[in-house]
Amino acid sequence: MTDTNDGTIPEAVPEEASRSGEAEALARSYAEPSVWTERMLTALVEGVKGGKWYSLMDKVHAERTLRAAFARVKANDGASGVDHVTAEMFESELDDNLRQLAELLRTGKYRPQAIRRVYIPKVGSREKRPLGIPTVRDRVVQTTLRMVLEPIFERDFAAHSYGFRPGRGCKDALRRVDELLKDGAVFVVDADLKSYFDTIPHDRLLALIGQKVADGKIMKLLEQFLGQGILDGLVAWTPENGTPQGAVISPLLSNIYLDPLDRLMCRSLD
Repeated sequence: MTDTNDGTIPEAVPEEASRSGEAEALARSYAEPSVWTERMLTALVEGVKGGKWYSLMDKVHAERTLRAAFARVKANDGASGVDHVTAEMFESELDDNLRQLAELLRTGKYRPQAIRRVYIPKVGSREKRPLGIPTVRDRVVQTTLRMVLEPIFERDFAAHSYGFRPGRGCKDALRRVDELLKDGAVFVVDADLKSYFDTIPHDRLLALIGQKVADGKIMKLLEQFLGQGILDGLVAWTPENGTPQGAVISPLLSNIYLDPLDRLMCRSLD
């Protein structure tokens, strides 16, 4: 969907806006305070030297970040994973659990557990949609990763993108459609990428992330999550492609991979 009235290619965050108070206020609205210091926010708004971020892993394994991540996981009230540990059970020994988790991440010994696969009804179809449920422990780590990485990529996503983005939703997209219709737009393109989450190539996704993230430990952690085993009933297997629907980090990863297509379609409409 084009986000300009004259048909030109929409910008993500324009250069002039990236230095403005408006851009800084936007960044503050979705940047987790336990991660994003004043210095980091300034670098986020103005741009980092060389365009790549280094030394991010210490933000992931910081206990204050893990604690903030658990609060989000608990608020989502999700089901337990393959270990049958609920958020309430994890919270009953929260300090010890977070301390152990921080140490595993700091020393590089952390390994994600398998994802429990369930199937939910697919709206408008007799088919069912596969949903992956990570353990609470893994959801906490994925949430910290998202809190660290999301502002870096969110800054440059195209303005006409609305899915899985902080502070945006279906109603915002509908309002934009209404504006375009009132401006005289007459065509709508409706497309569905079949099994999109399950077919994202890991190597290409990691290459896109690597264009902005140069912390090898972060990249290794992401690679581990992409290679998590899946337990489907009594059948266990390891995916070669895709990022599971239901995983905390998946919406961000899906937007990162889709962004080049988003921009290509805009150029096609120009």
